Amino acid sequence: MGCRAEVATPAYPPSPPPYSPVDTPQPPDVAPAATIAPIVPESPPPAPADGGPWQVGHATWYGAALAGHKTASGERFDPSKMTAAHKTLKLGTWVEVRRTDNGRRVRVRINDRGPFGPPSWVIDVSRAAADELQMVRAGVVPVEIRIVAGP
Repeated sequence: MGCRAEVATPAYPPSPPPYSPVDTPQPPDVAPAATIAPIVPESPPPAPADGGPWQVGHATWYGAALAGHKTASGERFDPSKMTAAHKTLKLGTWVEVRRTDNGRRVRVRINDRGPFGPPSWVIDVSRAAADELQMVRAGVVPVEIRIVAGP
């Protein structure tokens, strides 16, 4: 029969003392938590007085895959309506989207948030708006956005 050797249990270091934020020094460049201001989203800039574009970038479109889903405004997405998603414009704002490479224009109401992609993507339009802009096949097109009074 074999003999059984005892295995020594390693001695673990003692537990560190309990954490105390009062005892923990703060680096000089870090403000105490109570003085850090909350992050507030930036308001979009006002429309240019000269009637120029409010924003320039690229438009994308979304359609049937999201039909019936709730938008940021709470309404259900309908690809046949003239609506769009924008990152910062107030929900309910009307904008004119002009495709800069062919001059086609459409007016849409902002009812959702997006697009979520490269920074140059400034607006996501519904399938109906994409049809008017003739951008369905291209998917992403250069545009200018102007804030307007309504449809």
